[in-house]
Amino acid sequence: MSPLSGITIIDFTQVMMGPSCTQLLGDFGADVIKIERPETGDIARTTIPDPAGLDNPIFLSLNRNKRSVVIDTRTDEGRTIVYDLVHGADVVVSNFRAGVMDRIGFGYERLKEINPGVIWASGTGFGPEGPYRHKGGQDVLAQAYSGVMARRSPGTPLTIYPTTLCDYTAGMHLVQGILLALLNRERTGEGQKVEVSLYDSMLAMQMQEATQRLNRGHEINWASMPLTGVYETTDGAICMVGGFRENALHHISIALEMDEDLSLRPELATLEGQFEHRPELQRLFAEALAKGSTEHWIKRLEAENLLCAPVHDLEEALADEQTAVNEMIVEMEHPAAGRIRALNAPIHLSATPAEVRRVPPRLGEHGAEVLGELGYGPDAVALLKEKGALR
Repeated sequence: MSPLSGITIIDFTQVMMGPSCTQLLGDFGADVIKIERPETGDIARTTIPDPAGLDNPIFLSLNRNKRSVVIDTRTDEGRTIVYDLVHGADVVVSNFRAGVMDRIGFGYERLKEINPGVIWASGTGFGPEGPYRHKGGQDVLAQAYSGVMARRSPGTPLTIYPTTLCDYTAGMHLVQGILLALLNRERTGEGQKVEVSLYDSMLAMQMQEATQRLNRGHEINWASMPLTGVYETTDGAICMVGGFRENALHHISIALEMDEDLSLRPELATLEGQFEHRPELQRLFAEALAKGSTEHWIKRLEAENLLCAPVHDLEEALADEQTAVNEMIVEMEHPAAGRIRALNAPIHLSATPAEVRRVPPRLGEHGAEVLGELGYGPDAVALLKEKGALR
């Protein structure tokens, strides 16, 4: 039995933060009922034009192990369906702007009246209170507000992190909060609110740097370490980390086949001196590494017990043997999109592993099925569709 078997989740989430959370919960057995808007559903269904339309790879990457029900929550009948669902649910998850769930009738206080044990989980951009509460929660904005975007290698321009760093991190914090609340309810019988934000997650990710700043008045920047960097080779690029090794500069000098032991230079004998002369060190490393292949330098550096890696692009990473050994790619047969491959859950449990029980749903695919489980007969379902409450 999966660890979350028997847990029912009403899922209002869309795009990335929320769906990454509910998909992981579904991977480990939760029954995730995804509430979608009429016509277009989850915004991720239409984010990027694709031949598969609403069943595009962006949506498919985040929504397996879910059942889709399209409800017009602007109607009285639609809201009644949601309340009926909440009555037997364990968790309600959303990632709208602060206050939206209250405005549409599904805030915590209202749902707690229906189900006192419900866990009401919300992910927002900046939190439920404060000057930014009404701002749209978007990954790039959170990078900018939280200080993450400003943290970069010396001399490099400001840029956007090219994957959804904030959304995924906050989504996983939302998973943690839900599991903690479920554990507490198991012990006490009490439901509660769970709230996370992109902003808080990004601040928390900088816990080392923030504590240094708060207590010492300056920051540590791991990208500015004098013996660490990314360098071009004759056939690609290599990342070298000159840390966790006594007198690493001595071993780097050997590995890079340099004419001298740089660690014997008086001005480079200490870490402070290496920081002061970082530009010169980086230039010397770059010149040396540009003379050989990535494979050559990997062997040389590893022989000196120095941390290093080739710089892979995503295609190379997906094809890497380690990816296969870790079973990080799953295959599914989708009724509209055909055979699809996606990334697996990154948590590996020996007795109760993640499972793909359902392929990502087509828009509204499970409406009649889910309502039937609530006791709605075929005539009632047909009437709701006729009124537009159920699509």
